[in-house]
Amino acid sequence: MNMLDTMLGAQGGDATQQLGRQFGLNESQVSSALSALVPAVAAGFQQNMSSQQGLSGLLSALGGGQHQRYVDDLNTLSQPGTTADGNGILGHIFSNKDVSRQVATRASAQTGIGADVLKRMLPVVAAMAMGAMSRRMSASPAQPEARAGGDTLLNMLTPMLDSGRDGSIVDDVVGMLGRMGGH
Repeated sequence: MNMLDTMLGAQGGDATQQLGRQFGLNESQVSSALSALVPAVAAGFQQNMSSQQGLSGLLSALGGGQHQRYVDDLNTLSQPGTTADGNGILGHIFSNKDVSRQVATRASAQTGIGADVLKRMLPVVAAMAMGAMSRRMSASPAQPEARAGGDTLLNMLTPMLDSGRDGSIVDDVVGMLGRMGGH
């Protein structure tokens, strides 16, 4: 199951309803918003995982951050601490607020949902993405970074990143990060 499916299916689909109430969106809009935001967040995680330091930091955060609560207890999504945690996650994966703003603006153009709503939603989405990866880690804890196949974090991120459906994420990630960075 990829990250988007895990997030949409959290608590039997109630995550979509919770996000809708929280951000004033209907279920279709929430699904569209997540479909636009999650690939950018996944690309940020993928970029972060490309260095040994980034991968070690991510695995450490997943091991001790109790992020799984963001997909297991939907009440946490509306708490201020979730937004703060999500902003911290975004800071690690995007390195600056301009990239987050560009992600929200691009997602707004794709979905027709206001960029201001998506900017507020992005930290919660980042926290939920960490929760989805944390859940995956707890289900298969044996060195996900070292396994080439099977149920790894990379396999969870890859379907979100291969927009060309050509089996390679390299061109998609480079293009996505280039557009986010203004290159």
